[in-house]
Amino acid sequence: MTASPMLPFDDRGFAYGDGLFETVLLRDGKPVLWDFHRARLRRGCEVLGIETPDDASLEATWQVDSPISREEVLKIVVTRGSGGRGYAPPPTPSPRLLSHRTPFKPNLMRWQEGVQVGVCDLRLGHQPRLAGIKHLNRLENVLARREWQRDDIAEGLLADQQGNLVEATSMNLFWQKGGAFWTPPIVQCGVAGTLREALIAQGDVQEAKLPLHDLPMVDQLWVGNSVQGLWPVVALVSFEGKVQKRWSRLESDSLQRAGHRLLGFVS
Repeated sequence: MTASPMLPFDDRGFAYGDGLFETVLLRDGKPVLWDFHRARLRRGCEVLGIETPDDASLEATWQVDSPISREEVLKIVVTRGSGGRGYAPPPTPSPRLLSHRTPFKPNLMRWQEGVQVGVCDLRLGHQPRLAGIKHLNRLENVLARREWQRDDIAEGLLADQQGNLVEATSMNLFWQKGGAFWTPPIVQCGVAGTLREALIAQGDVQEAKLPLHDLPMVDQLWVGNSVQGLWPVVALVSFEGKVQKRWSRLESDSLQRAGHRLLGFVS
């Protein structure tokens, strides 16, 4: 696979979103939840029919002599490469692997004080073949993120065409009800986040549907991903700022602790 620092104009990832990406937390130069990221990337390559980067090529994206900071974010992009005629891919593609690292510091205030979220008007379309993977076609998320500009609103929640909550614009969704922790199934649409997968794998979270009209009835709510950790939601608001539901901040947040242990954060 070709490792390239630049993207040609005829690259299919640029032209058609024909590719995948991973956003990985690095700590002291080492990737966190790497097995989950690698597994999701492999699944995505299988779905799109793109050659999966070998382990040596992937590891070269984060193995450097000196990290730029203790915590970094590594973005890995895999595209099918150039060529083909229109949407038809080339018979023998040459995939590209690109990567970029940036310094990172988690938002401690959002961990500790919680966040406000709203519900987006946009509804996610169903495409089961693409559900779960992190493909480059993220226009639904881009349109949803344009729905609010207020800095005091941290995330927008996304439901599907049937009115079931799926995720947030860049995070997964978690809630507590009946003494257990839950997250929506990712089978028709949405991204199966790596922190979400890790929490399910160790038995902390189970899958269940959450209709939009049932959202105010959950006991607690969180949004989270493998870079930012888990943010407790303290208020559901309109994008104009009107409060629709409040939740009390938990003094002992066991879900956040479980997630942050997986990420190496100290809550």
